[in-house]
Amino acid sequence: MDDLFTGKPLRVLVYGRNLEDLLPLLKQFPVELVQDKPDLVISHGGDGSLLGAERLYPGIPKCPIRDRKQNPKCPLHSELDTLKNLFSGKLEQSCLEKVQAHMDDSLALEGLNDLVLSRELVSSAIRYRVWVDDKLVRSQVVSDSLLIATPFGSTGYFQSITHGNFKTGIGLAFNNAMDGPDFTVLPSDTKITVQILRGPALLAADNNPDMLPLKDQDCIQVQLSKPQSVVYGIEVFRCQECYQLRRNGI
Repeated sequence: MDDLFTGKPLRVLVYGRNLEDLLPLLKQFPVELVQDKPDLVISHGGDGSLLGAERLYPGIPKCPIRDRKQNPKCPLHSELDTLKNLFSGKLEQSCLEKVQAHMDDSLALEGLNDLVLSRELVSSAIRYRVWVDDKLVRSQVVSDSLLIATPFGSTGYFQSITHGNFKTGIGLAFNNAMDGPDFTVLPSDTKITVQILRGPALLAADNNPDMLPLKDQDCIQVQLSKPQSVVYGIEVFRCQECYQLRRNGI
């Protein structure tokens, strides 16, 4: 059993939507519901709720649970069953990497899913160049956006662009690029540098509303962090049977 789940009451913060469906169920378990300094954060909703929880409470263990009003579930993955498995220590623990962007040696943004370098003006593409481990690999890319994804995030926007995902490494997807490959997956320890040749551009991380404006000649350095974000029950959160129910609108 995980050291977090020893039977003693846990300080639990619940974040997300439709919390009125989840809070009564938590009364069956040894928890103290809190608004600060939690031992565990339970996100209730979809992927966005998990991303928001990690942004607001970084480094605190998370358990994402999909809400039943907008996310149909297979019989094995009701909220109550997931909570029982969580507090009995039966949910698998995963340690996830984040993708981090530095500018002028300072951490600018980080995401559990991805970073997106996007055009600020919808009427104009952006131009940029890309270095991989200090080697120039794309002297000029003209595209709508550049997506830099973690393995965890590769099943989201990265997959919608490339129609594929990956288990290890760091992925680059060139959205609507005029020439060159549409995507590449690089080793996990790769350091990527991107320089804006023609903007204006914006850098976004996950669903963070705070974006970084970038002008011509600005550079960002991007790499994966060491695995640091503890998440319980990803295999439940991303159950393929539940996913098919959602796609079919059941």
